[in-house]
Amino acid sequence: MADDSRGSDHWSRSAMWWHVYPLGFTGAPIREHGESEVVHRLPRIEAWLDHVLELGLNGIALGPIFASSTHGYDTIDHFALDLRLGDDADFDGLIAAAHERGIRVLLDGVFNHVGREHPAFVAAQADPSASEAALFRLGEGGEAEVFEGHGALVELDHDSQATEDLVVEAMRHWLERGADGWRLDAAYAVPPEFWARVLPRVREHHPDAWFLGEVIHGDYPAIVDASTIDSLTQYELWQGIWHGIADRNLFELEHAIGRANALLETFVPYTFLGNHDVTRIASAVGPELVPHALAVLATVAGTPAIYAGDEYGWQAVKEEREGGDDAVRPEFPAEPPSPDDLDASARHLLDVHRELLALRRRNPWLTTARTDAVHVANTAIVLRTATGDAGLITALNLADEPVTMPAADASQVSAGECEMADGRLTLPARGWAVLETLPPTG
Repeated sequence: MADDSRGSDHWSRSAMWWHVYPLGFTGAPIREHGESEVVHRLPRIEAWLDHVLELGLNGIALGPIFASSTHGYDTIDHFALDLRLGDDADFDGLIAAAHERGIRVLLDGVFNHVGREHPAFVAAQADPSASEAALFRLGEGGEAEVFEGHGALVELDHDSQATEDLVVEAMRHWLERGADGWRLDAAYAVPPEFWARVLPRVREHHPDAWFLGEVIHGDYPAIVDASTIDSLTQYELWQGIWHGIADRNLFELEHAIGRANALLETFVPYTFLGNHDVTRIASAVGPELVPHALAVLATVAGTPAIYAGDEYGWQAVKEEREGGDDAVRPEFPAEPPSPDDLDASARHLLDVHRELLALRRRNPWLTTARTDAVHVANTAIVLRTATGDAGLITALNLADEPVTMPAADASQVSAGECEMADGRLTLPARGWAVLETLPPTG
């Protein structure tokens, strides 16, 4: 089971992440880039750290930054920064700048597979008896298994002591350099028992480190128990939020929240509305309904993350083709735009993000609180998230006309727009609100 000895005072319980895909963010070339000299692009992220704080977040979750052939997930050296991003001094500078602001840094560890150009794989192909071959499951012809049909991604052998030692060494190296934790890419494809061997070895030296596993579906509690991973990506809630809103079927959201409640018995999930692998939330539900989705994310349990750019309502659709991720992984300006340079929609969404993330920060108990549906219809829902001492009501209306619903024990509006009378709340057309509950009596 995940290490719970750190308890509720561990830094991860108050973490809220800004998720960045560094290669795209900094404008680095992705495919057939031909760059052979160091280009110092990583410092461009530093210019956005104050924006992270102004949003109300306190962590940056970086996509892959290590040497790779193309998109970062085809690693060729786990111990070197990608030359398209910079060098060790650039990494040290980003860590120092983040930590000076109280911002944690999560790294993306691609430990299920490596790129076909990884020197160890090249050596194993040249000589199957070479020591490097111990990292791979090689067939009679010397060919290795590949990840989900991607010929450029060669799977590591997770039964091998050599692979275990490599991953432990890589994790420790960057934690010692100042990283605060790891996202474990494609953790669902790796036997949980592998993580159960690796992570305790890393925790021996870095007991405060936090580990997030990328898992898309499956028995989440069982995976956490078997792997000792601290948290998993909550794709089911992500799907319930955007499908429920886009399809005008909030019963799907209710179902996803019920399932999410059960996870809290085992771990605190990593929750999100977008990431580098999916269509942006503003494209999925429309910019006008992004606040509705964010209100749910901000008021249900979990460790929430904002995918960089979503706070401005950026739109992009993920496509199933080569380069189909490029649109959702764009280059960012050299520095955050001033509010005066934003259009009305982007300025509004930025304000809503700041408002709801501030509300989340003021109510840290939300991280582990259960949420119940007080009222649900296809286009309207009232959710109550509470502990014994505090509670918040989240109300959404997707319809083109006002709706009146039970106010539960709400006492005043904290965010959004809402009218209350006689124990009922009324939302305007396509309106939303978060309300505080009455204080406990007796």
